[in-house]
Amino acid sequence: MASVALSEAEKVYIVHGVQEDLRVDGRGCDDYRCVEVETDVVSNTSGSARVKMGHTDILVGVKAEMGTPKLEKPNEGYLEFFVDCSANATPEFEGRGGDDLGTEIANTLYRIFNNKSSVDLKSLCVSPREHCWILYVDVLLLECGGNLFDAISIAVKAALFNTRIPRVRVLEDEEGSKDIELSDDPYDCIRLSVENVPCIVTLCKIGYRHVVDATLQEEACSLASLLVSVTSKGVVTCMRKVGKGSLDPESIFEMMETGKRVGKVLHTSLQSILHKEESLGPKRQKVGFLG
Repeated sequence: MASVALSEAEKVYIVHGVQEDLRVDGRGCDDYRCVEVETDVVSNTSGSARVKMGHTDILVGVKAEMGTPKLEKPNEGYLEFFVDCSANATPEFEGRGGDDLGTEIANTLYRIFNNKSSVDLKSLCVSPREHCWILYVDVLLLECGGNLFDAISIAVKAALFNTRIPRVRVLEDEEGSKDIELSDDPYDCIRLSVENVPCIVTLCKIGYRHVVDATLQEEACSLASLLVSVTSKGVVTCMRKVGKGSLDPESIFEMMETGKRVGKVLHTSLQSILHKEESLGPKRQKVGFLG
């Protein structure tokens, strides 16, 4: 994880500000920074999105490929996650410095999507036990400015919303062998419903209070954080504590309630901006990373 060195005086200044519900950049404890979301930014993918939150910059690409269903789930497709921590994001990621963080983020994403309600995996099945769509979700960390998990979860949801999977037909000959036929029409595709895809809300405990969307400086003042995976209806699907410090039960309950409240607002804003961008059509001006 990217880190920043702070003096004791700077830490005291940040902690005292949080106690008064006034952070260094002027936000309240429950406020997010401005989030920029742009979809369809990489042409050779099935879906893509870029999210910029403060100085945190994330690029996600989704590639749909035909494969064989897993033995334990013969009538479902599945998702595979890969996270690459670019050395340009922070010098700490040079060499294999970002491998541990990449694995940690990928495992967290697997946990979030390891329930039947997140994505309709049965819609990815083409022929039970034989053919299914596998969605390879590649996450690239371009810049680290704090609150990585939240930004990545937003980018993954936006990329899945943008994903278009070719419509296929299963043809069976007289001998019983099956063949797959892809539609010639590039607009004849299926879309995933992302309504139940959760987003992560990270709450950092600073002093006696907790904040959402912490900057690198605020993360340096926090000994423990709670990652809360929240759906658009405010349902918590999983939780995870990170950091060396401890959290008492009362703090965990308060952080969960804050996560649910903030998460619902986050989902509403994200869905609104995604639908608004899609309504602009293919002629929309690209203004972001690959504009």
